[in-house]
Amino acid sequence: MSRTATLSRKARREEARRKERQRKTITLSILAVGLLLVAWGVYAYIGGQSTNADAMVYAPEDVVYDRPISAIHEMGEGPAIPFLPRDQAQPAILIPEKSYNFGSIGPKDIVEQKFIIRNTGEAPLTISRAYTTCGCTTAEISASVIPPGKVAEVTLTFDAGFHEDAAGQTVRRGLIIENNDPRQSQAEIWTQASIRSK
Repeated sequence: MSRTATLSRKARREEARRKERQRKTITLSILAVGLLLVAWGVYAYIGGQSTNADAMVYAPEDVVYDRPISAIHEMGEGPAIPFLPRDQAQPAILIPEKSYNFGSIGPKDIVEQKFIIRNTGEAPLTISRAYTTCGCTTAEISASVIPPGKVAEVTLTFDAGFHEDAAGQTVRRGLIIENNDPRQSQAEIWTQASIRSK
């Protein structure tokens, strides 16, 4: 066997080893990136949940009781929303829990659920109007003006017996809150209930 053939065979083996090391390096790099993405996703998910949970926590002295609003089902236009000038500090509405499922309820049951509205902005949040999507749903909001860092409590009531033909159905009802947050001037809270026939 010639010296050239031996070198060629040795060079091919060396090239095959180099390519195998490259493949392993690429595989490990892809695996590391994948693990980092999964870790980041878990962190973001847990962080998002704790932020939401933190938004639900408030002290009794944080609740505002000033010019309460009763929300009923009403059609038509409401008053103009009192937006602040754009160059001023702005309010920011945050509703940590925007939906609730009452589950299975009786055809004549009246159920209620509490929610909160938090102002995370730097100016007073003004609720100019609140209304429900159906006459079977009403809501009481503890304040129409919420200072920065404070909350208003919402008590939403659903009357399953309001409609005689609702028995045996699952219904979804909402509360619409018109406010002066320029990024979310219509905030919504939704509830659902499965109404038993008996």
